[in-house]
Amino acid sequence: MNRISNFCLATWVVFVWFAVPTVAFDEQDTKSIDAYIAHQARQERGSEYKQTREVASGDVHPGAPEIVVLYTIEGQNGTNRNLQYLAVFARRNGKLVAAARAEVGGKGQRYVHLKTIEGNTIHLETLDYGPKDAACCPNEKGQTSYVFAGNSLREQKIRPEPRN
Repeated sequence: MNRISNFCLATWVVFVWFAVPTVAFDEQDTKSIDAYIAHQARQERGSEYKQTREVASGDVHPGAPEIVVLYTIEGQNGTNRNLQYLAVFARRNGKLVAAARAEVGGKGQRYVHLKTIEGNTIHLETLDYGPKDAACCPNEKGQTSYVFAGNSLREQKIRPEPRN
């Protein structure tokens, strides 16, 4: 990731850091999540930009609460690209396993921040690209939601309020 992109992404993380819900889970859960993301990063020939990882817990599917993780993989094939993913992890036979994953943002698309979980809906704040925004730094604030259904995440776009 180049320095400007790195700076913009880091600034976004600092800006929203205190709004991320805190989650308590054990060391084995962390290892499971780390291993899952590391495997995906190897497949993409990139690495996780771990400073932007956001984690929350919520009951997005009836039963025990799931762990929701927003993470970024960067440098795919030596580029300065980055992609953000949203993953839901559930307990199966006492182990934490990935239940669903979706690409939700990244350089040239938008950047997202994990806001809240309500029912089976995961709410995200977004920074979208405006017409004059540089590739590193989108500035248009917005929001979107993802619904966890079955074994997939589906985006439920929220229409912006009309401007007067």
